Parts: sequence; C-alpha cells; structure tokens
Amino acid sequence: MTATADAYAVAASVPDPELPMLTLQDLGILRAVDTEGDTVIATITPTYSGCPAMHEISHDLQHRLQQAGFAKVQVRTQLAPAWTSDWITNDGRAKLQAAGIVAPSAAPRRAGPVPLTLLARPTVACPRCGSTRTEQTAAFSATACKSLHRCLDCREPFEQVKAI
Repeated sequence: MTATADAYAVAASVPDPELPMLTLQDLGILRAVDTEGDTVIATITPTYSGCPAMHEISHDLQHRLQQAGFAKVQVRTQLAPAWTSDWITNDGRAKLQAAGIVAPSAAPRRAGPVPLTLLARPTVACPRCGSTRTEQTAAFSATACKSLHRCLDCREPFEQVKAI
C-alpha cells in the first residue's frame, strides 16, 4: 500500500461524533486523502452549513492520523459541492438501520430544475418492527440533522437522518 492509501484507510475509519456507529466514509463526508510531500491532507465536507461537529471531526481526524504515524496532517473543509444524504454509503445505511435510526431514501436523479411539490411527507418505516404506521413527533432530535418519530404499532420512538 502507498502512504496515501494507508492514510485514507485510517481517515475512513474515524467515527462520526454524533452518529458513532458510522465512520466518516460511511457518512460520505470524507472527500479525499492526499499527500503533498510528507504532509497528509484530509478533505471533509460538513453535512450542513454550520454543523457543530466539524471542529470535533477535524480534531479527531488529525489526532488519529498522527497516532497512525503521519506526523504532518492538515484537514481541509470543502463546501462545494454541498453534502447530500445520498452520499451515505449502503454500509452506512445498514449500520443506521441496525442502530434503530432510519436513513433517508435516495433522492431521484433528475436533470435540470427540481419541481417543488407540496405533498404529504413520505412514509417512514419503523426500524424496529417495520410498520409504516409512524408519525413525526419533532422536527429536531438530539442533533439538527435528525428528526424524532414514533411507531404507532410498537409505540417505540426512533430517529431519522434528514434527507438533504
């Protein structure tokens, strides 16, 4: 393996501080890991503008790369293109489901402008029992990127990562 590949493997395994069952790779916020001379440069994108976890993610990423033997580490933030929940990997979606958190469904691919339609929210299936008889109880959960729901059949509360 090359130094860049080794550094990427370390960076890809760093857990997200708000969704610790996911790595930065699972969440899709790790954009690139490159080397310039003896410096490792990791590029990340926040899930949304103003994400309070970015400072912690940057610090943890730098620390883990340095612990792995990369003395010079720089973490860059890339804002464009903006992160989308479509970047959550299939493994990440499975890990969310296993933790009782619903991943957003993938957005349909369209060319050109996206029409705005005001329809009922899509059905969210309960990650515990699979029932689609659920209701949103709060637009925000423990973090701004998740909403809180309740299953009307098993009565269990659960979170959903918001689609962006």
